[in-house]
Amino acid sequence: MKKTTAVSTLKAGFENSFAALSNNFYEPSMPQAVHDPVLQKYNLKLGREMGFTFTEETPELADCLAGNLVFADSTPIAMAYAGHQFGSFVPQLGDGRAILLGEKITPDGRRLDVQLKGSGRTRFSRGGDGKSPLGPVIREYIVSEAMHALGVPTTRALAIVTTQEQILREDGIHPGGVMTRVASGFVRVGSFEYFAARGDDAAIRKLADYVIARHYPEILEEKDRYRQFFSSVAARQARLVAKWMQLGFIHGVMNTDNTSISGETIDYGPCAFMDYYDPNMVFSSIDTMGRYRYANQGTVMKWNLHCLGICLHALLGKTDEEAAEVIDAALAAFEQEFLYARKAGMLKKIGIENPGNQDYSLLGELLALMEDQKVDFTLTFRYLADHTRQDSNMTPQFRKLFKAPDAVAAWLKIWQQRLATVNRPEIIQAEMNRVNPLFIPRNHRIHKAIEEAEARDDFSQVHLLAMLYENPFTEQPEFTDYAQAPASEERVTRTFCGT
Repeated sequence: MKKTTAVSTLKAGFENSFAALSNNFYEPSMPQAVHDPVLQKYNLKLGREMGFTFTEETPELADCLAGNLVFADSTPIAMAYAGHQFGSFVPQLGDGRAILLGEKITPDGRRLDVQLKGSGRTRFSRGGDGKSPLGPVIREYIVSEAMHALGVPTTRALAIVTTQEQILREDGIHPGGVMTRVASGFVRVGSFEYFAARGDDAAIRKLADYVIARHYPEILEEKDRYRQFFSSVAARQARLVAKWMQLGFIHGVMNTDNTSISGETIDYGPCAFMDYYDPNMVFSSIDTMGRYRYANQGTVMKWNLHCLGICLHALLGKTDEEAAEVIDAALAAFEQEFLYARKAGMLKKIGIENPGNQDYSLLGELLALMEDQKVDFTLTFRYLADHTRQDSNMTPQFRKLFKAPDAVAAWLKIWQQRLATVNRPEIIQAEMNRVNPLFIPRNHRIHKAIEEAEARDDFSQVHLLAMLYENPFTEQPEFTDYAQAPASEERVTRTFCGT
């Protein structure tokens, strides 16, 4: 398949500050042309927020988002990075199936990267085809946009294009797709590891200065800015993973090359939201040891940050001992921030804003009941909000979640007595419904949407789910079934990366 050389008449208003760095940070790389691309989904709302004037009918847009044409003001590059994958270091990874088209300055002054994913081989493809099956493209579009609506820092999804190609993977042949995704930046922990592995301290400093100027400008003029940079990255990651935990989200592949320096969720490969609560839940088909299970995500992020600290070692202290002390202090602060944010967020889910020590035990008792009875994580908290009054009876929908409802009934009484000291029931209920979604991207729903798109070129479910998850906290009576947990025969227990 030939590389694209044709230039579109379309201008996107792109800049590319990363391309202004020396060429050891990236490789100029053109996408590969495909036959008869079709623009199946364009995020018009996001496009408008970014300052684009395109619509789905804009001539040449489908070709630009497939890689057949290059925007007139684009300088496509593939970024270099390394990474620890499941704990094992790989010194060269890089954008093996992604190409950064450029950076868009939004009307409100933000700088956002725009990237094609699945657009063909680059120098970093390591023997791969650089392509993406359609399924992972659909999954990332739906889940990343849902995460945004749920209030989680995340990359965004701008478009899905089908390519009419047949992509071979271990589980068979799949139709191909290209995703256009948007981020505040695509620099990763692995970006620093790439230069650390080469002993290039000058490049590490240059990359740190670039990231600070772009993502942490408030510390740019500080004398100890590198220490503050490391601490700031750690704090963002603590709050991010805490948000995942509050939603029952499992990233599935928390490698250092999938850990964004900007503090956004990135690379939705084998990710999933839990149905029934299990702290050891794993969905990823490649996570055979459970390294990235739900309950281990905070520990893994701390480990990833330690890897970043080692890369920044020379910037954090004049001696090895001084640098080690800085790293240890930042990681200890991360752990405190994560534990606080996770507990505070989980307690808000049961209506408690200013917790006392006994409230942590109260939360733990509910989680133990949920785990023992395999109760749906999302619906438990959502339906719990209907019971804030002490005189309220257990609703049928809440009761049906539990195999042994009498056990939770006893817990419910203690919880209601605690809430009576907090605020009026209707206020607590409203607050709980603001943090407990009704609709999440259920695995079986995404699976069905992918099946219909692959088998029949039917994207109606993709469009429906994207629309539905724009308002995850709002009752949508006509779509009540989409809030429900899957029946046992509908459960999807394994998710795949698509590489």
